[in-house]
Amino acid sequence: MTAGSAADLRSFLRSAGRVFAVFFPQGRKARRTRSFFLFSFLPVAVSLVIKFNQIFSGKPGGGNGYLFNNLIMLFYLQLIILILALFYGTSVCSEEVEGKTLPYLVTRPVPKAAVVLGKYAAYTVVMIGMVTLGLVFSFLILNLDRLLDPAIYRVLGRYLGVLILGVMAYGALFTFLGSFLKRSIFFGLLFCFGWENIIQYFPGSTQRLAIAHYLKSFLPATSSGRFSILTFHLEPTRPGLALLMLFLITAALLALACLFFTKKEYILDD
Repeated sequence: MTAGSAADLRSFLRSAGRVFAVFFPQGRKARRTRSFFLFSFLPVAVSLVIKFNQIFSGKPGGGNGYLFNNLIMLFYLQLIILILALFYGTSVCSEEVEGKTLPYLVTRPVPKAAVVLGKYAAYTVVMIGMVTLGLVFSFLILNLDRLLDPAIYRVLGRYLGVLILGVMAYGALFTFLGSFLKRSIFFGLLFCFGWENIIQYFPGSTQRLAIAHYLKSFLPATSSGRFSILTFHLEPTRPGLALLMLFLITAALLALACLFFTKKEYILDD
């Protein structure tokens, strides 16, 4: 890398950092964030109901690992992170066009690509904060009788890693959709509850066309003989390859979003 290209890269990263510094507090304090924060705590309420039922019925909590993997993670992987990534991801580009603030951004000495990456990073951190709190509380509630067992925190770390990777990948996908589609939320909903929630249950290599497939490949295998909702028909990809695929998907979609946002001439409606 030449000195000139290194200087350009540093300038670009500083620009993206300035965008992040502006939009992170805005995203954290936004009204929709308060609503989505409550939404992301839905699994906590479910965990409390399960735990209180176990306590008052006198039933042991030996199946809590199974419940967490197939109920709480079901909420997060197939509902919560999809909805959060859809609304935050599509807004990275589309809110500047719909809010008619794009001319103010492009008149500043900040590359359009830096705007996309800075806002994506800001909103991703906001989303990660929400799902992390909800997941940790849910996990600890269901494992109240095992809080001194170090092994459960390794499992918690794996669950957290899966959700963080999911937020990053889905956020990149919906940022890409928002960069060139007018009704990006509509098409995003079709993807979330159509393609993504159906194709992953197809047997064979077809399921590898879903982001959820690579996320589920990190989930711990359940030894229980009962029906496992999340891993039904799952033919997991090796963790190393799954991680590589998620990073490649995220990087490629963000690069395409930056390209579209930089090259496209947006027409602002009156």
